[in-house]
Amino acid sequence: MLFKIRLVSDEVDGFLREFMIDEDATFLDLNNVILESCGYPDDQMTSFYVCNDEWERMEQITREDMGTSAADEDIFVMADTRLNEFIEEKGQKLEYVFDPFCERSFFLNVKDEETGRHLDKPEVVRTRGNAPVQIAELDSPTIASSVRSSEIDDDGSDLFYGSDSFNDDDFDPEGFEISSNPY
Repeated sequence: MLFKIRLVSDEVDGFLREFMIDEDATFLDLNNVILESCGYPDDQMTSFYVCNDEWERMEQITREDMGTSAADEDIFVMADTRLNEFIEEKGQKLEYVFDPFCERSFFLNVKDEETGRHLDKPEVVRTRGNAPVQIAELDSPTIASSVRSSEIDDDGSDLFYGSDSFNDDDFDPEGFEISSNPY
């Protein structure tokens, strides 16, 4: 069986890629066709997230096992994980982090399934628009507009030190032990 997967960006209007890929292909195969179709070099620690219907991240499929998760957590590595292990039906949602430094992502959706065919390698079947730059500068307007909601306070202000929402009264100096002896 083949999956038809659509990839879009929330940064660039009109950008779209569609792929036909075999259900037995690995997430690394999908990673490679995404990078190639966008003209990105293969030099970043990209990752996939399986998402629920509300785009909430569930399982992560990483480029490599970095050994940073708890022993009881399953580690899924792109080269060892087949698409059919996580894609079970049309409509499945995935997130692909292509800029790990700024947490920028593409959003993927399984648009269709086709039985009776097999592909040795993924095919790009539709291309529209130019991909966003892969690694954005930290002071880029694109990055400033894509601050994740976890970095925003209830009143809409940034939660970074030095922002207007920082209050000196919230700082408790008794929580720190300061010694004049550096040794």
